[in-house]
Amino acid sequence: MGKITGFMEFQRQEEDHLEPAARLKNYKEFTLTLSNEQAKVQGARCMDCGIPFCNTGCPVNNMIPDWNDLVYHGNYRNAVENLHSTNNFPEFTGRICPAPCEAACTLGINDDPVGIKSIERKIADAGWENGWVVPQPAAAKTGKKVAIVGSGPAGLAAAQQLARVGHDVTVFEKSDRIGGLLRYGIPDFKMEKGLIDRRVEQMQAEGVTFRTSTLIGKDFPTTVSNMARETIFPEDLAKEYDAIVMAGGAEQPRDLPVPGRDLKGVHFAMDFLPQQNRVNAGDKVKDQIKATGKHVIVIGGGDTGSDCVGTSNRHGAASVTQFELMPMPPEHENKPLVWPYWPTKLRTSSSHEEGCERDFAVATKRFEGKGGKVEKVIACRVEWKDGKMIEVPDTEFELKADLVLLAMGFVSPVQQVLDAFDVQKDARGNARASVDGETSYQTSVAKVFAAGDMRRGQSLVVWAIREGRQCARAVDEFLMGSSELPR
Repeated sequence: MGKITGFMEFQRQEEDHLEPAARLKNYKEFTLTLSNEQAKVQGARCMDCGIPFCNTGCPVNNMIPDWNDLVYHGNYRNAVENLHSTNNFPEFTGRICPAPCEAACTLGINDDPVGIKSIERKIADAGWENGWVVPQPAAAKTGKKVAIVGSGPAGLAAAQQLARVGHDVTVFEKSDRIGGLLRYGIPDFKMEKGLIDRRVEQMQAEGVTFRTSTLIGKDFPTTVSNMARETIFPEDLAKEYDAIVMAGGAEQPRDLPVPGRDLKGVHFAMDFLPQQNRVNAGDKVKDQIKATGKHVIVIGGGDTGSDCVGTSNRHGAASVTQFELMPMPPEHENKPLVWPYWPTKLRTSSSHEEGCERDFAVATKRFEGKGGKVEKVIACRVEWKDGKMIEVPDTEFELKADLVLLAMGFVSPVQQVLDAFDVQKDARGNARASVDGETSYQTSVAKVFAAGDMRRGQSLVVWAIREGRQCARAVDEFLMGSSELPR
């Protein structure tokens, strides 16, 4: 805890942001890290709650009250060590995690919760600024070789943990840069990519080898980005490595099979967002999808849709409208009913604040256009009864659309990759692997493990880090008979 009476004396303070007019001029981060004094006050609000539900609300089980108290007392060195003991990449989660820990905060029952996420970012940034985040190479090598397929947060977390206990780890990535959806998908204005680059440098110093533009598999769908110049079959990988971790993302996007879907100007969000990441990195992108001067319709009300809104506004779109199939949620949750769980409530992102019309309980019926190019979206109002969607009679309407972005989530990992490894799948098309018992994270194929979205389906970065860490322990136990890595 921080100050005993802090929660009664101080109010929650959000991190400062640049105003929309200023931040829309570029793709840089616009959230300002707390000052030392601001962080001290926010840390002071952590109360002596007895049972810190924030620990279990956080998927990596961060020891939040401990580092809140350390920040309150100005002991950032120990706060950095404490935070890294449970989270390999707090500078990622301190920026892009939705903070389920704050929803579980005990103070949040009848007041604003502690600003846990902003304090986490402050600690992580302090670690780098003061040179406290350094490589931690293993004292001795085991002689065991591990292949990690996918360099998103699950793959990176698993790789770092395994390298630190002496295994020779190689990370394979089909894109031309490391990071998975952290690199190509999440906009730079939410998380600048230099954060990934410095972690890669740290991991290389710890002995991790990275091989980019390399696909592990056989066939690959055209609906998912693939920059690979080299392909390695899983059976060949298995001959060279003692264990393999499948840690790719849930990259198969949910499609919208309505009339007009094949018109030009209708794209998946993940065709649109990574292109801007590449442009920001200095790449020349042929035929980039641009929203400049266009009337943009974003279909899907989640984080990916929000990212499309923010990127479209930075392109200079004429208008941006976002559809959500579900009804508009309440502005405030019923805390006695839902605490300490993640509540369903209306969430307005920074991208929404920059300019966007939002509409709820809307279903897209078809796209229409001329000359093979989309010009408008035909939609209708819907209502939900007994869990079923019903079109409301006489509510059909149309909106002008020059660019339509499909951001309706992801259905599963790429099936061709799972098929190439010949692993069993669950009902949702993920790699089947339990997280309990002696065979935790092991698939149906010998020495092949699965973690992150590839095992649990589309989820949060913080869940990917948790799974990568736990899978690393399971792999270490498999290779060595026991493990000192944290569970």
